[in-house]
Amino acid sequence: MSTVAFLRRRPVLIGVVHLPPLPGSPLAHQTGKQHSLARSIDFAVRDARTLQLGGCDALIVENFGDVPFYPDAVPAETIAAMSAALVAIRAAVRKLPLGVNVLRNDARAALGIAAALELDFFRVNVHTGAAVTDQGVIEGRAFETLRERARLGSRAAILADAHVKHATPLSREPLSDAVADIAHRSLADAVIISGRATGSPPDPADVEAAARAAGSVPVLLGSGLTQDNARELLTHAGGAIVGTSLKRGGDVAERVDLVRVRRLAQLFRTLRA
Repeated sequence: MSTVAFLRRRPVLIGVVHLPPLPGSPLAHQTGKQHSLARSIDFAVRDARTLQLGGCDALIVENFGDVPFYPDAVPAETIAAMSAALVAIRAAVRKLPLGVNVLRNDARAALGIAAALELDFFRVNVHTGAAVTDQGVIEGRAFETLRERARLGSRAAILADAHVKHATPLSREPLSDAVADIAHRSLADAVIISGRATGSPPDPADVEAAARAAGSVPVLLGSGLTQDNARELLTHAGGAIVGTSLKRGGDVAERVDLVRVRRLAQLFRTLRA
């Protein structure tokens, strides 16, 4: 498995850069909206700088504005646009570990971007098993992702979701079994636990069960962490990927709020002491 030093920082705060709609996506062509690639990249770079200034330990970039998502392979223009955005973000925040998530579940594209740009990690929503989602049934391809990572010589860590949000696992296995499979049979470098939807937190009991099942593999929170619930949720987790609660008013559609980032980053530093 890949080793990434920042994952050993407990708890680690990974801020999310939500890309606006990219070329080719439906919302990029809304009447009265301006979503050129240059504007989208500028938006992303400003949010990335705010997350860095506020004290995040790492950043992950997602094509969040590309709804409705492809279930697996995204088109070439999406990969090109995300790569361009990541190059600009890397230049703006050189000192921070950087990762990518190609929604909904294009692990191969995420790996390719991570390998080409020498990113530190990438997220895979369905790494193993199968899930019913709003994009249909999505199947994990851990067998392919691990082999392709080795072939490309990439050391980018795989952050994989267990019972990912906006989805229902087809097997209906207990969360702890899913976590164990992801960590020990599908060889993810960290396991992500989230609530039912964007912005909703997981049950603290689920986080504790996931941590037990994962053993030495880090467990990260993938949604719903706020200033108010962070202490409880981080009792058994090694960190969190945070987007919504770092935006103005806690609204995922807004810009990143520097004050909110600083407050949460300070709490994380306190929990490390």
